[in-house]
Amino acid sequence: MLNYKKYQRVPVVNYPEREWPNKEIQKAPIWCSVDLRDGNQALIEPMVVEEKIEFFTMLVNLGFKEIEVGFPSASQIEFDFLRQLVERKLIPDDVSVQVLVQCREHLIKRTFEALEGIKTAIVHIYNSTSTLQRDVVFGKSKEEIKQIAIDGTKLVKEYVKDFPGKIILEYSPESFTGTELDFALDICTAVQDVWQPTKDNKIIFNLPSTVEMNTPNVYADQIEWMSRHFKDRENIILSVHPHNDRGTGVACAELALLAGADRVEGTLFGNGERTGNVDIVNIAYNMFSQGINPELELEHINDIIEVYERCCKLPIHARHPYAGKLVFTAFSGSHQDAINKGVKAMKERNSTIWQVPYLPIDPSDIGREYEPIVRINSQSGKGGVAFVMDTYFGFKLPKGMHKEFADVIQKISEKQGEVAPDQIMDEFKQHYLDKKEPLHFKRCKVEDISDGENDFDTKVVLEYTYNGEEKSIEDFGNGPIDAVQRAMQDSLGIKVKVLDYSEHALREGSNAQAAAYIHMLDQETNQATFGVGVSSNITRASIRAIFSAINRLKY
Repeated sequence: MLNYKKYQRVPVVNYPEREWPNKEIQKAPIWCSVDLRDGNQALIEPMVVEEKIEFFTMLVNLGFKEIEVGFPSASQIEFDFLRQLVERKLIPDDVSVQVLVQCREHLIKRTFEALEGIKTAIVHIYNSTSTLQRDVVFGKSKEEIKQIAIDGTKLVKEYVKDFPGKIILEYSPESFTGTELDFALDICTAVQDVWQPTKDNKIIFNLPSTVEMNTPNVYADQIEWMSRHFKDRENIILSVHPHNDRGTGVACAELALLAGADRVEGTLFGNGERTGNVDIVNIAYNMFSQGINPELELEHINDIIEVYERCCKLPIHARHPYAGKLVFTAFSGSHQDAINKGVKAMKERNSTIWQVPYLPIDPSDIGREYEPIVRINSQSGKGGVAFVMDTYFGFKLPKGMHKEFADVIQKISEKQGEVAPDQIMDEFKQHYLDKKEPLHFKRCKVEDISDGENDFDTKVVLEYTYNGEEKSIEDFGNGPIDAVQRAMQDSLGIKVKVLDYSEHALREGSNAQAAAYIHMLDQETNQATFGVGVSSNITRASIRAIFSAINRLKY
């Protein structure tokens, strides 16, 4: 048994006056990508300068207005990367780069050297404030920890005096989730008093869930408590920086927005230390799915994935929300059937509102294709096979035919696993369209002999081969299908009956073809099956369907 007694519960916030549960997300926050710092430092093989430049350019194109580019005082490659952005004029005027630095004078001095020539930058200072880190890492009191933040703020303020551009200060009480709320407020207020922000020059207080320690509602309580107790709240941008240690980073960020957060720091696809940072793509698409503009250009997810996987050398998980290869895929038969019906209903109703079961968004809105929505394996049902035949190949199988053909495909999937659409089509040809032995239709002449008195007003002259031998017969009926059925019965000495017939166009234009489906009963064995025929002439397609059905029934 797991030694659960080794652990103790993290205290929750006693905050009965919370208001966030009754709120809804109304708009996108200020987004800040930390892929090039927090994300990059967590890579097995960190990006080189040119890869970081490519990634930065992508982030700009995606619409990020705040991008943390690194820790320029920590290493030469970080310093050189920022200088490359400046010297190659890659930072748009409406984008603020953000740099991280500890509250130490030589590091802050080096940081401002890296920022030379930048119009607007966010200088992000931090120090760890949690009970545990104060005890086991730093061995310092609350006042000593607070003084580190105060001194760091004063140093930044001194360097700002001689800096020609605009500097926005961001302060993070790192390990906020493990910090007493009253102390977190105290240390932020001390920084605020030194910096003296205004409505026109706000300070960013970033309250990170450096390590997820409790359920998302507790984080929301902490954020709302801080938001409501900050002095001069209008001079503050409240930022959150959730990690994903408990697997609830997205939930923490979303509830924090309800609780008053104005800004979210995170990474594309959630890369970051340990289990990762909060996934900005996930949150943004969640907003999009609720009819909220995420204010990021995320229409082409595959392009983003390509750059991300190449630069980060990390694959996107197949089940990753929105971006995974399988997230718009249904193997379950009931899911497939529901998707099929939902898409059909959308088309029939000309609906402008997306409502399809199991698909929270239209895959095409983010550059995904409809083709991979349904994939067939041994768990798939009749609806899924029918959906593939319709979506990929244009064959709208009659409802009664769904199970008959699905049974064929299921036998294959039980042996080999997933069955690709092309293989499904090959089986369809083999079992229906190419079922031409021993009976092979050649040609038919149809003549209307209506005289107003005789019900059998259609004459057919039918030519076919039986085991390669040429045959010709004529017969009469109340239409081409009836006449051909009677001709085959008389010629072969069999008793068959057409139970149902349907047809549809396969494609439009001068080369249009039609598909015909015949449901036929063998009156001697009481077995029934479908036959399928395709031709540019609908009569010829229906006759081919009759031959297909007889070959399936009798031979």
